[in-house]
Amino acid sequence: MNFRLEFTPKTLAKPIRHEDKLFLIGSCFTEQIGQKLAHHKFRVIDNPNGILFNPVSIAASLSTYIAPKIYAEPDLFYHQELWGSWAHHTRFSHPDKQVALGRINESQQKAHRFLKEADWLMLTLGSAFVYEQSGAVVANCHKVPTDKFLKRLLSVEEVVDVLEKSLRETILLNPGLHCLVTISPVRHLRDGFVENNRSKATLILAVEELCRRMPQVFYFPAYELIIDDLRDYRFFAEDMVHPNYAATQYVWEKFRDTCFDKACIGLLDRIAEIVQAASHKAFNPSSNAHQKFLHQYEGKTKALMTDYPYIDFSRELSIFAQT
Repeated sequence: MNFRLEFTPKTLAKPIRHEDKLFLIGSCFTEQIGQKLAHHKFRVIDNPNGILFNPVSIAASLSTYIAPKIYAEPDLFYHQELWGSWAHHTRFSHPDKQVALGRINESQQKAHRFLKEADWLMLTLGSAFVYEQSGAVVANCHKVPTDKFLKRLLSVEEVVDVLEKSLRETILLNPGLHCLVTISPVRHLRDGFVENNRSKATLILAVEELCRRMPQVFYFPAYELIIDDLRDYRFFAEDMVHPNYAATQYVWEKFRDTCFDKACIGLLDRIAEIVQAASHKAFNPSSNAHQKFLHQYEGKTKALMTDYPYIDFSRELSIFAQT
C-alpha cells in the first residue's frame, strides 16, 4: 500500500554545471538551498539585500545591482536606535549610519560584479503580499508596527510585469544569463490560511506566464515537492511552517537529480567527503593516525584541484597541510 504519491520534477532543459556561477535571491528558502550549494563548492552569491519575500522587492533589488546603485544617507531611516534601509534586511542595520551605508554599498558592488558574470539567477518567491509606505513597497518592515503600512495582494499581472521587466534589464547586462524560479514552500500563515493559498496561487500563475514569455526562465517545483509530495507535518519544524532538515534535504536531492548535469552529480560526493574531512575534530591532533589522515586528504584535495581548478578548496587544503 502506498501512503504518498512521489513527485519527480522534469529534468532541466539546460542543466547546471559545477563551473557555473549561481546568483541566488529571494526568501529564506533561497538561503537553505544556497547553503547546500556553497557546501558542495558551487560559486554562489546569496541574497545581497538579505532575505526578500515579495516579487516587487526582488525585482527592485536586481535593478539596483545593474548600475549599481550607491546608497546615501537619505536612503536610510532611523528606528529603535538603528539606521536601516527599507530595501534591505535588518542584518544591514546599525547604530552608526556610516557603518550601515558601508555594509549596503559593499554588498551592492559585490552583487554587481557577480551578476555580470553569473550563469544562473535563482529566484525564490515567498509571498504575493506587499507592504507599502508612502506608495512604495518595502522589502522588510523592520519591526515597525504594521498599521504604518498598507498591505495588499498583488495581482498575477503585476507580478508578471514587474519580474519580466527586471529580468529583461538583467539579461541586457548579462546576455548569457538563465533564470531558475522557485516558489518557497514556507507558508505565511500570519496572512491567514486562505490568504496564504491565494498568495501562493498568484505566484504560481505568474511564474507560469513568465516562463511562457521568456525562454531563458525555468521553474523548479520546490513548493509542490513539500506541499503535495511530502505533505506531512513530520517534515516541518516546530513552528509547523518552515520545512525541517529532512524536507530540505529531500528537495535538495530532487534539485540535484533534475537540475545538474551528470558530471556535476558525480562530483558532489567527492566534494562532500573532503569538506566533511576538513571539519573533523581530532581527539589527538599530533597522533600518527591523524597525521596520516591529513596527508591522505591533502592528496585527494590536490588531485581534485588539478582536475577542477575552478573549485576553491583553499580552506580545506590549509587544514590538511598542517602535517
